[in-house]
Amino acid sequence: MWDNHQALKAIANLLFTAAFLMLLYAAGFWLAHSPYVPVKKIRIDGELHHVTAEQLRAIAENELKGTFFTLNLDATRAAFEKLPWVRRAAVRRQWPDQLDIWIEEHVAVARWDETGLLSSKGEWFDAATSDVLPLAHGPKGSEKQLAEGLIKFTEILARADLKPVEFRLEARQAWELVLENGMVLKLGRVDVEPRLQRFVGQWTRHLATLPYRIEYIDLRYPNGFAVKMPDYKPGVNKMPSRLTAPAA
Repeated sequence: MWDNHQALKAIANLLFTAAFLMLLYAAGFWLAHSPYVPVKKIRIDGELHHVTAEQLRAIAENELKGTFFTLNLDATRAAFEKLPWVRRAAVRRQWPDQLDIWIEEHVAVARWDETGLLSSKGEWFDAATSDVLPLAHGPKGSEKQLAEGLIKFTEILARADLKPVEFRLEARQAWELVLENGMVLKLGRVDVEPRLQRFVGQWTRHLATLPYRIEYIDLRYPNGFAVKMPDYKPGVNKMPSRLTAPAA
């Protein structure tokens, strides 16, 4: 074999290639772990209202370990997602020394049974806030249904300048709302939105002008609703004839 120049040349080329690749690997390993390529800049994007600069700084100082190349992006993302108000985080490298972080916050729409918050995405999360939010009650697993109902019902009631402060979804899927003026709306399980829209129409045209305190309105009737007014005495007080729905 030693007289076979072609074989010797092939072996020499193979050894040279192997040595070159090992050298490249060693250079790359050194560069990746070298302190000369640190993360020097961190850019954070996102519409932030509750996540504070102090919280972000604490994560950057205590959780981001490694150089520009060795920094674990998944671990970095998870570190930011531990913050109470962070719903989702995305992290990527930006050559030569920058880390880009995008953060999506939760948007709270209600307090959940006084043990956390309910987001607009129908997710429970544990965070503190001084914002005035309605109180939501419902069975476990109904978070998304509650959030969707909160948003729809609030929008419908706003047309009559009414504001809900408490929502309840019972295990049998019946809805009940408490308004800012103390009035209770019983919506039932079916045709909930049409019932609420019908109430809004009657409220703006008739109910809001009544001289009696309304305790609750039962909207579970197919063609009307029942109104409980403790101050109204049949035969003593006069009910406006334009109000055709049954009064209780």
